[in-house]
Amino acid sequence: MIGIGHYLVLSAVLLTLGVLGIAFNRRNIIVILMSVELILLAVNTNLVAFSVFLGDMVGQVFAMFVLTVAAAEAAIGLAILVTYFRNRGTIAVDDVRQMRG
Repeated sequence: MIGIGHYLVLSAVLLTLGVLGIAFNRRNIIVILMSVELILLAVNTNLVAFSVFLGDMVGQVFAMFVLTVAAAEAAIGLAILVTYFRNRGTIAVDDVRQMRG
């Protein structure tokens, strides 16, 4: 039988992969955005697991709101990347840092 501990371990693995993806990959912004999505997926896994464990629907409803925000974040992030690529010709993170000031 799959218990809540299994879901928590899965969530911890997803969270670790997301954090490592952000920490070790500072050059490719697409991978950074995918790592943020992994972190949000880990949070959703926790919300749904505890919602089912406690017999309450609030966690599942909140997970749907988080998925909606994550989809909007991905769409806006990719739109910004496409616009930046059209203007600069590259999406390297080092070049984005030059936009300050």
